[in-house]
Amino acid sequence: MNRPDATAGEAQTRWPQLMRLGGLMHKEFLQILRDPSSIAIAFLMPVVLLVIFGYGVSLDAKGIPVALVIEQPGADASSLAGALSNSEYFRTTTFRTLMDARQAMIDGQADAIVHLRSDFARQLRRPDGAPIQIILNGVDANRARVVSGYLAGAWQTWLAARVAASGATLPAAVVVEERVWFNSELRSRDFLVPGLVAIIMTLIGSLLTAMVVAREWERGTMEALLVTPVYIREILLGKLVPYFGLGMGGMAVTVGVGVLLLGVPLRGSLVVLAAVASVFLLVALGVGLLISAATKNQFVAGQIAILTSFLPAFMLSGFIFNIASAPLPIQWLTRVVAARYFVSILHTVFMAGDIWAIIVPNVLVLAAMAAVFLTLARLKSRKHLE
Repeated sequence: MNRPDATAGEAQTRWPQLMRLGGLMHKEFLQILRDPSSIAIAFLMPVVLLVIFGYGVSLDAKGIPVALVIEQPGADASSLAGALSNSEYFRTTTFRTLMDARQAMIDGQADAIVHLRSDFARQLRRPDGAPIQIILNGVDANRARVVSGYLAGAWQTWLAARVAASGATLPAAVVVEERVWFNSELRSRDFLVPGLVAIIMTLIGSLLTAMVVAREWERGTMEALLVTPVYIREILLGKLVPYFGLGMGGMAVTVGVGVLLLGVPLRGSLVVLAAVASVFLLVALGVGLLISAATKNQFVAGQIAILTSFLPAFMLSGFIFNIASAPLPIQWLTRVVAARYFVSILHTVFMAGDIWAIIVPNVLVLAAMAAVFLTLARLKSRKHLE
């Protein structure tokens, strides 16, 4: 019998709360618009990072300096030297002696030496083939392995072309036909740009949000806010919603520039990408709110956010470094880094499509993390001065 009155009473109670929440969000939006640094981090920084990682940073090995030593010039040696010189992967320099080539490597002018002995042409016509000597600069072991693979591939390609030109067949027990899936052009840009979405959203969600409450304490406006009738959940929501919109805006800019300007393929659904990004952004915002609730100083909040969010996202998420190649303790450590799960989804959605076997488990982990950090932020926030 009293239900209509109770419903009317609840509506009267909720309306002021909604009005207060709307006012808090409006205030935060105005604060964002008045703060150029927030706008720059959300919309300008993604463009700068995309330009750097899209055009400046490359994991591709091209133009590798190679010292070529030919003891006895001839048609065969010249043909192999021409094949190496015409490749985009090598930049060859010919030396007269092996000692000169070694000195060039010591001076940092060559990453590899290809040594063709004086009997190269004669050995080439023997059934067991002609050995060539390759000396690699092993200071960077990963690059040395890449250079070794490129030189072996160039040698096999030249050998197969030479045999085909003679009308014979290459005597090989196994013929390798390579097919590269998902990134057939082997462009490092297609691998880096999707991961950059996670880095940018981590910065927006954690760094900006971590400093927002601390800024209120430093400016003395938090005390004025606490004496008002607003609930602490309204304060948190009033700060979370605007920065959620800012983070999604930064994500949209990053994806738009990456796909339209840099030509990075997006083979999955944009709706799936936006939904997953929303879950990850909740994790980042939860971390930021938790940090801001624990400290009242912007500098300290910013440092904590960088150390606990940005650096792990950059170093331990698989954005650049392969997690599977890391030591086992580091691999276990990466399991508490939210960006690891988001980067895995991003690489899948961008380069392979909507592979649910990868997306669903990672999203569930992100959702659990979001629930944990938002709950901790709510419990840590108190409506009092101490």
